[in-house]
Amino acid sequence: MALRETYEEKISDRGGLPEAHETVFVAEFVDGILDPNRPMLGPVRDGGHIVANTAPGCWGPMITPEIRGGHEVTRPVAVAGAEVGDAIAIRIKDITVTSLATASGNDQWMEGRFLGDPYVAGKCPDCGTLYPETRVEGIGQTAIRCVKCGADVTPFTFTNGYTIAFDGNRGVGVTLHQQPAEEIARNAPTYAALPEKSIQNPILTFAPHDLVGLVARLRPFMGQLGTTPAIPMPDSHNAGDFGSFLIGAPHEYGITAEQLAHRTDGHMDIDAARAGAILICPVKVPGGGVYLGDMHALQGDGEIAGHTCDVSGTVTLQVHVLKGLNIDGPILFPVLEDLPFTARPLTAAERAQAEAVAHQWGVSHIEESAPISVVGTGPDLNAATDNGLERAARLLEMTVPEVKNRATITGAIEIGRHPGVVQVTFRAPLNRLEKLGFLPFVHDMYGIG
Repeated sequence: MALRETYEEKISDRGGLPEAHETVFVAEFVDGILDPNRPMLGPVRDGGHIVANTAPGCWGPMITPEIRGGHEVTRPVAVAGAEVGDAIAIRIKDITVTSLATASGNDQWMEGRFLGDPYVAGKCPDCGTLYPETRVEGIGQTAIRCVKCGADVTPFTFTNGYTIAFDGNRGVGVTLHQQPAEEIARNAPTYAALPEKSIQNPILTFAPHDLVGLVARLRPFMGQLGTTPAIPMPDSHNAGDFGSFLIGAPHEYGITAEQLAHRTDGHMDIDAARAGAILICPVKVPGGGVYLGDMHALQGDGEIAGHTCDVSGTVTLQVHVLKGLNIDGPILFPVLEDLPFTARPLTAAERAQAEAVAHQWGVSHIEESAPISVVGTGPDLNAATDNGLERAARLLEMTVPEVKNRATITGAIEIGRHPGVVQVTFRAPLNRLEKLGFLPFVHDMYGIG
């Protein structure tokens, strides 16, 4: 059976029991809209693998108004047995950068070139076409032209930008001056390593060069990784901060405040979503619909410029279905070195010291605990923190004040993306994690349990 056959076709062919595949290879992209009504690939079996070739996330799609979501993410993959109310645990097995270079920087919106939201509803300023098809004419920030009338149509340009080239092992990058930036711009698809089915205009075409000679370390992660929302939603807006832009929006993807609850927060931009980590995602549509994209070569906490070094790359994931977990948003088990100092598991020496103190003061036992990171999102960082605290409290059957105390003395509030994505990270009681079925992940990640 060909992998290109849709999930629905397989269900029909087999009387409602689709054949599940060990590995599903993904090289197709959506048009920027995550739509639960569209066919998914797969299904992949519970315990099987998804292997994808992803396209750059932010800037390329942002200057390609035909892509309606601000990103270019993979077509979702159904996971066999995943039903609404379940969760899907995603082991991030490998992330490899394939781009030779990329460009990025701080953005500005170009008034008159969008309807309400430049990420979602690009519009030609001359002929008025929504989601216009474009072509590239030359290089620079006026190179993106409307196919219909020829107008400069990019919804975004740089306020301060850079072109960065990587070493052969993708360990470091160096920002370039004008001449090499323009040389790369003339062959942008090759340097971007654009997948064959990507339709984005490569951002390298703009050849920005405001920062020169700056060295950055690479440590790739996935800016978008998660499950399909329960209603059609622009991919970059599948989060509580960007999603709030959809409330009452004038374009066709506008929603009500209540409908924002259908999001799955797959657009996290959390740098801990990297190889070796385990991400647990809610299932809000049959099959879950695992999708990914927006690979970042590197990023500091907060992605404070609004954008970072978006690259093409290959990704390998392993998926597991967790029945009846009923979570609202993502949960992360980061690799050990990504944990805040206070959240890391106790060493043998620390535990021995703690037991001595406990004995001295008549404390009969020391709590067995392990780290967990609950993702919260909202219109701003305060709202995102409240959301994360409430999700953690509900998950672990605690009060919010208890979660606040634990995050203060055994964890931290970490910023994934400014303005509104955080991680509420802390050590939680092992028996609560075991009750949720998380013990195998805790053992694999931290050797506990």
